[in-house]
Amino acid sequence: MAELLNGQRRTVMCGRVNKFYLGKKTTLMGWVHRRRDLGGLIFLQLRDRSGIMQVVFDTDVCSKELLDKASTIKLEYVITVTGKVRLRTGNNVNPNMKTGELELVAEELKILSEADTTPFSIGDDGANEALRLKYRYLDLRREALQHNLVTRSKIYQITRNYLADNGFIEVETPMLGKSTPEGARDYLVPSRVHPGSFYALPQSPQLYKQLLMIGGIDRYFQIAKCFRDEDLRANRQPEFTQIDLEMSFVDQEEEVMTLTEGLLCKMFKEIRGVELPERFLRLSWTECMNRFGSDKPDMRFGMEIQCLDETVKNSEFVVFANALNDGGTVRAIVLKDGADKLSRKDLDKLVDFVKTYKSKGLAWYGLGKDGVKCSFAKAVSEQELQAIASKLEMQQGDIALIVADADWQTAVVSLGALRCHLASKLEMYKAGDFAALWVVDFPLFEYSEEEGRFVAMHHPFTSPKNEDLEFMRTDPARVRAKAYDVVINGDEMGGGSMRIYNREVQKLMFETLGFSDEQIADRFGFFVDAFKYGTPPHGGLALGLDRLVMVLTDTTNIKDVIAFPKMQNASCMMSDAPAPVEDKQLKELYITCEEPND
Repeated sequence: MAELLNGQRRTVMCGRVNKFYLGKKTTLMGWVHRRRDLGGLIFLQLRDRSGIMQVVFDTDVCSKELLDKASTIKLEYVITVTGKVRLRTGNNVNPNMKTGELELVAEELKILSEADTTPFSIGDDGANEALRLKYRYLDLRREALQHNLVTRSKIYQITRNYLADNGFIEVETPMLGKSTPEGARDYLVPSRVHPGSFYALPQSPQLYKQLLMIGGIDRYFQIAKCFRDEDLRANRQPEFTQIDLEMSFVDQEEEVMTLTEGLLCKMFKEIRGVELPERFLRLSWTECMNRFGSDKPDMRFGMEIQCLDETVKNSEFVVFANALNDGGTVRAIVLKDGADKLSRKDLDKLVDFVKTYKSKGLAWYGLGKDGVKCSFAKAVSEQELQAIASKLEMQQGDIALIVADADWQTAVVSLGALRCHLASKLEMYKAGDFAALWVVDFPLFEYSEEEGRFVAMHHPFTSPKNEDLEFMRTDPARVRAKAYDVVINGDEMGGGSMRIYNREVQKLMFETLGFSDEQIADRFGFFVDAFKYGTPPHGGLALGLDRLVMVLTDTTNIKDVIAFPKMQNASCMMSDAPAPVEDKQLKELYITCEEPND
């Protein structure tokens, strides 16, 4: 039967016992992690969030009653044990444990809570993920997950302290707002008191934080919960957290970027002991796409994309010739010392890989130890092969991987993905390597074939570059944005922009996006009305807190840094959410449900 504490208090956490406690009466509390019964001796490992401490029940000290009681203990029982700390001796010392030189010799024991056999072994990283998520409260006992959540908490504190020191005010914005469908799909919340009307959970606090600037708050921040009803992947969840900030009386991207660099440098220094450069590299969107095939390039390794258009402009190889004749391009990456590492089977797999990025195929040309290996050697001259090798500065042992396509973006994106795939496969970087940069000068618009119109690449409140304003009506594809994304190790950690604060420019932005006056008034009326009453120049940024924790803990799965995450289908294995509700609840909301039509 479970016993009560009755006012008993813990002296110290298990992992924090040190030589200060030698010979002192000490009370520990926690979960039984391991157990060994040697007859006259019973050893327990007692675990709490701070670590593990060995407890020994010794017949020289314990009464028979206490020893009998200790013999009933099973794994994951919650106990409190009191005794004196002593040094371990001989082979009993565990150099791999923080408390491995010490043990507690038990004199008193209370069993606070018994435990059934757990569905998986606590600490078993290899246990089935679905099972671990179903019993997430057990999975949370793992040291790795607790470390991740502690790191997350430290990021909260660092952020709050840093931004407060820089004059920011923490303000909470509403969770229940108006749906403004321009971007990802909203999560909708039906209103009981307004039949047929719906709130939307925030995809971001974007409109509210800009209204705070109009309201004179000057510098705002929030550790904000956001919601997007979109398909999940390894680094995305339907509900996520971002460090959100906005600053008034700024009109240059550098002001927000410099402040953000300071925050990130402080995080990496305090959490990982890593010195990021005070000023990150800045690259334009166009340069990133041309050199790395991505607007979030991984800079921990080279293998940059190179252009072969001039080199092969007279090629008789039909793949190259057709791409160039159709206004396309021929691009390549060079894998150093890769000619003999990649077998024909490997190369065939790489062909299939680039096809998933809409490329029609992949050509290769290697300088192996047994001679040239080339997929198009019969279609070109020896001089052309030499010219390609010279242009790409290939050395003996290198292999060039080449994509030709009528569409420039398809060519560079497929090679960019291949570049990252090979770097990961061939371990071209290691854990603890960090490379940060800013990507700037994004296009303001991108054309959506599906919608038949231009859409905002970031959001419709991003300011165009002053020098590109003249193209808003005549050539929207040419307009660049005052936008900036911060990228670390090939992942976008966050992004922001200078905001439009001129009502005429904001109206022009909406018109370019194809919104009528009625649509503008219906979707954004409350927001654009505020522009009539004096709006300061302002800009801001949001950092993805979940992704930051992933990078700082060397984790590749976002579920490892969130206490209670969702599965790939946005469901919670533990609570069975989402779930049907009673008809009575639906009637109160004036909602009826129909079976989905296949």
